[in-house]
Amino acid sequence: MKTTLVSSFFFLLLIFTSESQRSPPEVCILGSGIGGSSVAHFLRSYSNPSQPEIGSIRVIERHAVVGGRMATVTIAGDTFEAGASILHPKNYHARNFTNFLNLNVKTSSSESDSSFGIWDGNKFVFKTMSSNSKLPILQKLVSFANSVLIFLRYGFSLFRMESFVEGAVNGFLKYYEGFESRPAFEDVEEMLKWSGLYNLTTRTLEEELTDAGLSTTLIQELVTVITRINYGQSVSMSALAGAVSLAGSGGGLWSVEGGNWQMAAGLINRSNVELHLGEEIESVSYLGERYELNTTKGASYLCEVVVVATPLDELNIRFAPEISIPERKLQHTHTTFVRGLLNPSYFGLKSVSYIPELVGTIETSEVPFSSISVLKQYSEQDMTYKVFSRSYMEDDLLDLIFSVRNETLKIDWAAYPHFNAPEVFAPFMLDSQHLYYVNAFENAASTMETSAVSAENIARLILSRLADQAHMTSSDLESAGDDTSKMHAEL
Repeated sequence: MKTTLVSSFFFLLLIFTSESQRSPPEVCILGSGIGGSSVAHFLRSYSNPSQPEIGSIRVIERHAVVGGRMATVTIAGDTFEAGASILHPKNYHARNFTNFLNLNVKTSSSESDSSFGIWDGNKFVFKTMSSNSKLPILQKLVSFANSVLIFLRYGFSLFRMESFVEGAVNGFLKYYEGFESRPAFEDVEEMLKWSGLYNLTTRTLEEELTDAGLSTTLIQELVTVITRINYGQSVSMSALAGAVSLAGSGGGLWSVEGGNWQMAAGLINRSNVELHLGEEIESVSYLGERYELNTTKGASYLCEVVVVATPLDELNIRFAPEISIPERKLQHTHTTFVRGLLNPSYFGLKSVSYIPELVGTIETSEVPFSSISVLKQYSEQDMTYKVFSRSYMEDDLLDLIFSVRNETLKIDWAAYPHFNAPEVFAPFMLDSQHLYYVNAFENAASTMETSAVSAENIARLILSRLADQAHMTSSDLESAGDDTSKMHAEL
């Protein structure tokens, strides 16, 4: 009997010692964009003594630089955003990141600073006025005149559009509420229904705007121009993503001076992260309590928690056991930078000065591009332009659109999902253990801020589930202690 009691005592002692000496869980994050860097940041920020402390965080990036779809290019010594470019004034996570990292912010030019036109492939169906004057009074007069022109064309539908966007933004603001009223969500549908935004993912933007009373002219022209610029898609896209696109055309827009990628780089630097650049994950296998990650270079990593923070749609990562996610097509946006001069005859004009600084387009096969904008004007005969298109811009086509091309740079971005209502969402949790997917939220809307919102939810979910597991383990040990109370008394 004494031998049995002593053996039981040392068995329990071994369990308690093992629990107390167990190292904090290691986390592997696949992707160093705003999603992956935000997960690392929130895991460190939200960890506290009452929850399991996170151990090492390993960020694995298949490219040679951090930032994901946030990147810059240099044309003639000037730096321009090549990927995710603008942020909304109510993007509070991004704003907090810039303050936390002491990054400088620059605001977009006001509407009165640049001219705008809508091109249908044959003519400009609408154009605003422009003024090169630096006098504030003249700029205000031009701005007022343009407001009148816009109202005369689109009427009170503009206010209905503003109301629609405001409703979507107010729903999104619920994701900044405190923990006491905002749970950590295990699936995207639950997260969207909680904020009142789910129904917008079940219908097209055109359906929602028509029901809201917007005119056909406004939907087919101005709204279409905005969705083509921001998402490369038409008003047949799902309504929530469309509302986010419209919100990204308002006032107060901003970006990080020097490049938005600095947010990701700064968060990684401040989160005590082990960064691996130029390593592509080939397989993720669950071994029981840990995952084994193998790279195409032959490296192998073991982690208790794995966070996928990059779209899986065009990657060939093998998962064991296999995971199941809905098939999703990515919308590729071709971004072409040109240092040179537009050809006025292509637009049926006599002078390049008559071409608006932002040329938007409607949905028609007559137009081979989504938009052309002036990024910087060096002189009347020398400018840098950014061209968005759905397909690759051949040099022969560029030579028709531009009379001068001194420098050309082309980038193909797998930029965002092809939105298609009703949206079907991948789960945040790819298995019943600790394999998570930040980009599941992208089918609702794809922006820097929505990635940060999803990442914050994932970080909370990880910490909550780890805390629950630790609590269950302690309860199990307490139950074991109750069952052996007689043995403790005898000892």
